[in-house]
This record gives sequence, C-alpha cells and structure tokens, in this order.
Amino acid sequence: MALLPLAEAQARLLALASPLAIEQAPLHQAAGHWAAEPIAALRTQPSRNLSAMDGYAIAHTDLPGPFDLIGESAAGRPYVGSLGPGETVRIFTGAAMPAGADCVLVQEEARADGKRIHLDGEGPGNPGRNVRRAGLDFDEGDVLVDAGERLTPARIALAAVGGHAALPVRRRVRIAIAATGDELRPAGATVGDGELPESNGVMLSALLADLPVDVIDLGILPDRLEALRDAFAGAEADILVTTGGASVGDHDLVRPALEAAGASIDFWRVALRPGKPMLAGRIGDGVVVGLPGNPVSAFVTATLFVRPLVAHLSGAADPLPTLGEAVLGEALPANGERTDYLRARRIDGRVHVAAIQDSSMLRTLARADCLVHRDPHAPPASVGDSVRILDLA
Repeated sequence: MALLPLAEAQARLLALASPLAIEQAPLHQAAGHWAAEPIAALRTQPSRNLSAMDGYAIAHTDLPGPFDLIGESAAGRPYVGSLGPGETVRIFTGAAMPAGADCVLVQEEARADGKRIHLDGEGPGNPGRNVRRAGLDFDEGDVLVDAGERLTPARIALAAVGGHAALPVRRRVRIAIAATGDELRPAGATVGDGELPESNGVMLSALLADLPVDVIDLGILPDRLEALRDAFAGAEADILVTTGGASVGDHDLVRPALEAAGASIDFWRVALRPGKPMLAGRIGDGVVVGLPGNPVSAFVTATLFVRPLVAHLSGAADPLPTLGEAVLGEALPANGERTDYLRARRIDGRVHVAAIQDSSMLRTLARADCLVHRDPHAPPASVGDSVRILDLA
C-alpha cells in the first residue's frame, strides 16, 4: 500500500468533519476558542475626545495665552461646562476634553500663577495635539475580530472594550483518549519485566490543554478485539484518539476493532517520520484518529493531526500548524521518501538536531524546543542553510 503524503492526509482528515455548533461563551471562558462569527464593535472607542497627557485643555486659537483656570476634568469625572475665550481646564490623561477645547498644553510647558496659567514652552503645535480623538481605536460597527481568528487575551480585551460580555464560539470538543497494549501500566504503578508506564494519555491531554476541549480518559485497553471494540463503540466523543496497536503485527488490533465497532477507515499509513502507522476515519458521529504507540511518534502525529482537527472543529480559519525559519547548526544528509520531523534545539541562534532520532526516545523530545521539517527527497543540507521548523517552545 502506497504511503499517503502528509499534506493530503491532513486535508482528508479535516474533510471528515465540519465545525461544531455555535454557542455564546462569557468572556472569561472564551480564551483559546476561535471566533465563530465576525465580532463587531457595539460602541465607539474612545466615545469622545480624550486627553492623551496631563496638562491644560485649551483652544489652539487662544495661544499663547495666558489662560484663566475655570475647572478640572479627570477620567470618569468630566468637566460639564464649555470653555470661553482665554479659558482653560486642568485635565488629566484619559479625561474627556471639555467643549471649546481642541488641544492640550502639557503641564511641563505650563506655569501656574494662582488661577492664571501661562505658556512656559513651545506649546501644542496644532489643533488636536495631545488629544485622542473619538473613534481613534474603533468606531461602532467596525469588525474587531474576524471569524476564524483565535481569541487571544488581547482580542478578548478588545471585545470587552467593544461592548461585548460574551462571544460566539464553537462548543468545546469532546475527545476520548484510549491507550492500548497489554504491556502498559498506569503511571506511578510498579512495572515488571516487559511492562511500561503509560505516558501517551497524559502527554496528549497536556498537548491539548490550551485548546477548547473536554478530555474523556478511556484508560488502558487490553489487546483483545472484543474489549477494544466495545470501548470504541461506547465512546461518545467528537474525536476518538487511540494510541498503539495501529501497525500490522498480530497484536495490532486497533484497526479491526474499529471496523468491528462500525468505523469506516479513510486512510492508513502516512509518508511521515516518525508516525507512519497512523490512521483516520469516521466512527458514529465523530472522527477517529489512530496514533502510533511510540511516544515521540504519538506526539508528532498529534501535533500534525489531532491539534489541527480540534482547531478545525472549533472554527479556526487556519487550523494547520505554521512553520518558521531557522539556521541549521550542522549538516544533514539527503532525506528519503517520507516527510521527516527531527527533534532539535536552538543554541546560539542555530538549530541543532539530536544525534539519535529513534521514536522511542522520549527524553530527546523533552529536550527539544522545535522540530526540523524535511520534505520528502530533500537534498543534503549544510551548516548555515535555512531550514523550516515547527516551534515547540
């Protein structure tokens, strides 16, 4: 069976499901979601002209003064009257400009003589100087966040200032995670010869922690077809993620168990290193993604497939990971037929690839802060060459 190219596999996975239903999330619960619809301003910011400096609100035509001090304007406590010729109001940063004033004489260029304010410097050079005009940030009706953009802390703050208390998002994604293998034992348990602490479940939960997901832990499933089938069929989730048992050995039962549970497999085996023996398909109303059991392979395939699938279901405009650029710290040989992701670390402005890339070596992954991307059949690369990287930091 021919291996499926990485980009084609990612496209086919995302095509298996559509974004989830829209709901309103309170601002304090919106972080990590993507905007399901354009978010427009419900108000103008600032709603009126404000002072950008501490000083004195004046009419530019009254320069060079002097000015009669008639009141004060502070943030939240505006001066309610208007200025007449030769008059000024003491004003503070963020305070509303009084009627009749069109600029601010900063306090460093002013000298007070009782209620008489004198120019003691160059003064504001033009009307509007040291003033934040109404609508400087945005006007009512302006789109503040486009549909499909991630709701970052800054965008949530922007929406709050724009008048919103809740935002349209896709509902949280339900993800069921199952580890398979008779050799696995719960983390922290005593392990015997040939046994192994299970790490993929906690790793995947941590990898998805910044996304709008609810994780359902199916625990460790034994290498028995009936047990796997029943667990898979009973998983009520938008995404079922399995780890291990997806290869071609006698004990690799995930694919037949999924099919026995009613799943339809869309693809199996991707031209990817690490992570070739992964699969994807539909089961019930959700998507199933079968990841390899080796922890590094599970991490890489989850980064390239599971996280983008969550982003897609959550309405992200660009769900696939973005590659950056870096300078290579040592030579690399030509690549083979599969897309390669090499564990690497930045040192002194260059990326250095780990000498051993075996997919069972979790310590190497833990020390890496990026993955060097190598296209299929990429030619040899030299020290100082530019390479594409997937940032893990």
